[in-house]
Amino acid sequence: MNAKVLRLNKAGTPIAWLSWQETATLLVKEQVIWSLGEVVHTLHGGYNKQGERSQLNLPSIIACDGRVDSKAFTPPLTNSLLFARDQYVCLYCGVEHSSRDLSRDHVKPTSRGGRDRWTNCVTACRRCNNRKGSKTPEEAKMELLAVPFAPNRYEFFYLSNRDVLADQMEFLKARFSSRVSWS
Repeated sequence: MNAKVLRLNKAGTPIAWLSWQETATLLVKEQVIWSLGEVVHTLHGGYNKQGERSQLNLPSIIACDGRVDSKAFTPPLTNSLLFARDQYVCLYCGVEHSSRDLSRDHVKPTSRGGRDRWTNCVTACRRCNNRKGSKTPEEAKMELLAVPFAPNRYEFFYLSNRDVLADQMEFLKARFSSRVSWS
């Protein structure tokens, strides 16, 4: 089973992607307070005296009790998440590339005081990044095709899992910011 289970806190905020083993452990320990979505996997156990076999259904979304953190969330900035945010498209030439042909570009170059933050970083093909160099897009006469943004927690969980199931996607997408259109 490749599908991950989305773990939420009791307020419905995503906190982790779980393996089926981690999900089964939480269910057996009765730490799941509610669940949503389809059954992604059924585990079969032994047989009782009546010949009935035990089974454990694993839902695609579970919520567990615990502390609810209300602090602002900013996901870690990594190239893989950045490229996924920008849908593997160079935000200068508009061409889709494989990740090995992409690089992180700082809209305001770090050599000129730009910070390594979501709102200052975009995906660029190596050719465009080299052409831009240590200039701003305006100085290099290169149009930026989208405004860089920091993904919210729900967008981050979508970006961090390649195999998001339909019901998980529906749950996460309902909480995406309106500033971006995700396919």
